[in-house]
Amino acid sequence: MKENLKLGAILLIVTAIAGCLLGWAYSITKEPIAQQAIKANNEAMREILPIAEQFNKLEATIPDGSIVKEVNEGKKGNDVVGYAIKVTPKGYGGMIEMMVGISTDGKVSGIKILSHSETPGLGANAPSKEFSGQYKDKAIDPLLEVVKTTPSKPNQIQAITGATITSKAVTKGVNEAINFYTSNLKGGSK
Repeated sequence: MKENLKLGAILLIVTAIAGCLLGWAYSITKEPIAQQAIKANNEAMREILPIAEQFNKLEATIPDGSIVKEVNEGKKGNDVVGYAIKVTPKGYGGMIEMMVGISTDGKVSGIKILSHSETPGLGANAPSKEFSGQYKDKAIDPLLEVVKTTPSKPNQIQAITGATITSKAVTKGVNEAINFYTSNLKGGSK
């Protein structure tokens, strides 16, 4: 009995020290991680909506359960030239965090996948220019659809071989951004 109490006390001390060390490491790395995320967001916005000179995060009303997570307005001078919308569709391996650029002339100006957990060699190819580049300059009406063969219509995206779920998830994210733009932003921010 006495031995069990001694082992319990040692375990408690080791756990408390480990907890303190983890808390200390978290407090030191929290700010650099947040700054890195902001930097990645800004670079993604500049890449997918290059015509914009500045971006302002909008306080948009986003419905509960929506995969739309953030809306940024892109401006050139005083004119709104488009929006960078962050979405998080569910892929094969988990959430895919991505940014979708939509210009005010009704086109997808580009997409940028910020993070994902897709299968290496298959769905992990989604950020490649070969796949992601297909979305650039696509009209927002009609919505985009994924096909397994060579696209025959302007609104079609060719799936990544062996990664149809990932391809559909990315396209769902783009379509959700388009729907949000059409319902809430088209014609000026609301």
